[in-house]
Amino acid sequence: MRSGGREPEYARRGAETEHDSWTSIRRLPALGVALAVVAFLSAFHHILDVVGGVEFLVLEVLVTALLAVWFAGFLRERTAVALTAVGLAIALIAYFYSVPQSARSLFTASRVASDVLALLTGLSVLRLLNVGAWALLLAPAPTFLAVYLAARERYVWAAGVAGLTTGFFVLTGDVGPAAAVACAAGITIAVGFAGLAAAGRRGALAQLDTVTVIVAAMVVLTSVVTVVPGSANNPVLPGGESPSVESSVVSNSDRVAVLGSIELSPAVRFVVESDRPEYWRVGSYDRYTGQGWVRTGDTSPYSEGSLDDPPGESDSLRQEVTARSTLDAMPAAWKPTSVSGAVSDTAQVTEHDGLRPGTSLLANDSYVVESEVPNATDGQLRRAGTNYPDEVASRYTQLPSSTPDRVDERTREVVSESGANNPYDAAVAVEEYLEANKDYSLDVPPPSGDTADRFLFEMDEGYCVYYATTMVAMLRTQGIPARFVTGYTSGQRVDEDEWVVRGLDSHAWVEVYFPGHGWIRFDPTPSDPRESAETERVEAARTEGDENVDSDGSENGTYETPTPTPSETPTPSENGTAATPDPGEVRGPGGGLGNATFGTPRGGVPGSGAATTNATDTEEDEGGWAPTRRDGVLGVALFVGLVAGARRLGITERAYRVVWLLYQPRRDPDADAVRAFRRLEYLGAVAYRPRRAGETPREYLDALAAHGFDERVGSVGRAYEHARYGGGASDGEADDAVDTTDALVRRYAPVLRRFAS
Repeated sequence: MRSGGREPEYARRGAETEHDSWTSIRRLPALGVALAVVAFLSAFHHILDVVGGVEFLVLEVLVTALLAVWFAGFLRERTAVALTAVGLAIALIAYFYSVPQSARSLFTASRVASDVLALLTGLSVLRLLNVGAWALLLAPAPTFLAVYLAARERYVWAAGVAGLTTGFFVLTGDVGPAAAVACAAGITIAVGFAGLAAAGRRGALAQLDTVTVIVAAMVVLTSVVTVVPGSANNPVLPGGESPSVESSVVSNSDRVAVLGSIELSPAVRFVVESDRPEYWRVGSYDRYTGQGWVRTGDTSPYSEGSLDDPPGESDSLRQEVTARSTLDAMPAAWKPTSVSGAVSDTAQVTEHDGLRPGTSLLANDSYVVESEVPNATDGQLRRAGTNYPDEVASRYTQLPSSTPDRVDERTREVVSESGANNPYDAAVAVEEYLEANKDYSLDVPPPSGDTADRFLFEMDEGYCVYYATTMVAMLRTQGIPARFVTGYTSGQRVDEDEWVVRGLDSHAWVEVYFPGHGWIRFDPTPSDPRESAETERVEAARTEGDENVDSDGSENGTYETPTPTPSETPTPSENGTAATPDPGEVRGPGGGLGNATFGTPRGGVPGSGAATTNATDTEEDEGGWAPTRRDGVLGVALFVGLVAGARRLGITERAYRVVWLLYQPRRDPDADAVRAFRRLEYLGAVAYRPRRAGETPREYLDALAAHGFDERVGSVGRAYEHARYGGGASDGEADDAVDTTDALVRRYAPVLRRFAS
């Protein structure tokens, strides 16, 4: 009889342990919902980090979550859903009135429908007008409903709300694979563990390994198959084909993703007939996201007179461009002022005065562009001042609020040491600093964190996208308007006025704004290593017999450098063809005031508009792979899933038993003697038969000896009896028992056969 009916201590402890495990499992669905909610909130955070307003978002989310928990105590679910719908409608109306009056007239039903469709097929929300207000107005709606449902333990529905919101950002390309994986894992956890509640405590604990395997599989599968529209990420699995930056430049999309190692094609893209070589510009991008670039604003149909001349002096240049393969861009020297030819009827003009074809150009399609190339001298640019138009200052000095301060500090050091006292000399100083201090390479690890910061402080080498991105970011910290530009260098000269341009001529550079002169080109990427790599690539392609490597006699052409006039310094092209420089880009000595900030300092105006693009380069990946943070997360998920699966199949228990049988650490004589007997008992069960109920240790060991086991098993039994029932085993007895068991294990244990069964 139990004294006073009290529950035995071991039973009470077991019940407490089971209760604690069950309580932990019941909390897991809420944790899954929280993970899915954090996934879509990370998209809102990213948007506001780029344009400003993160602090208000944090406060807004906290207040919304507290209200949701409070309402969950008494508000009916139908009412909460209706309240969320009304709040969402009010937010959209408020956003409509937050955009400029001139833009509201564009909000027709058909235009809104086409924009929504574009968003769902890869158009970044960062292209929206006043996107900061859009994010702050819309974030509370899904946050409130997801938290409200989770507080009422409707975890599946809460996870669904979070999943739909995150899915929207996956379609727009504004959430990366990490957030998509986190959302998928959160939904799986919420749904999986919420379903286990009906199975009871023991049933849930029994299925814990199964759910863990499913969660790990979802994480890995989501990461492998997730393709963010508009981006160009490195392949998930190492050893895959390197992505091509050139394809994004050619397509002239609205987003540029900064990649790791790249691979570019030596195939001919187009031929240019022109009086002199230039950089054949494709597009520019104003909004820096920290990991890439977005082009904000809309395009409009080209019409005669829709392209203005640059504000300063310029030289006229006529170019006839003929496509040699499908072309989704209209390369032209800056600054284009008119277009003629069949494509002009459908051509589009971006807000940055870039050209885009209405439909893809096919091989042998051609068009003519008249450009006015700025020719300001270095002295004129030094005297240009900092009286920037408000729209230019706000749009082209934007940086994410998360940009590390050390980018600003390093830029100030570079400018101060150069003695620059004006934006032009500051730009030259930054350009020369990057060219002199960073090596050129196509084989770089995938980027993580802020690209400019990482390239400036943690990378020794990179290619044009890294150089141009970093220079723009550095200049913007000093309030100097600058933008990221993609296109092609002049290409291979095959005649006096003809250039053949290949995919490997794709390039990225920088344009800096100067009052009275407009946008002037700077190129911080060193040319000599590129020239050598590109020449080798073309020769290798010819040797291998690749198609479309040459056109219009380019196989016999030579790279020629026009002799510059005494007042000009040639600007090398990306592929080694020296391009005749803009006189406005002549580099001269710096001035005298150090540590100066030019124009509106970083943080003064957050920038506006939204858009995206991809860049191109001229190189090929030489191989090599380095693990990233994302690879680490995937590795952990895969490891956890494999361990849980092995546990579910009993593999971990078998593996533990094998290790336990083969290896015995030494502790004290009694513990050593007991474990030696347990090992021998397990060995006997595997090689002979298990110990029967009621069979004493001595009887079982006698049976093993009779079966053929070494008679030394008796010494193991005596040590065990002394440790358990006598005055304790001596050191000698324990040592003899362990040594005997080790020898018997080596002789009789069918370890591999047993483990494989």
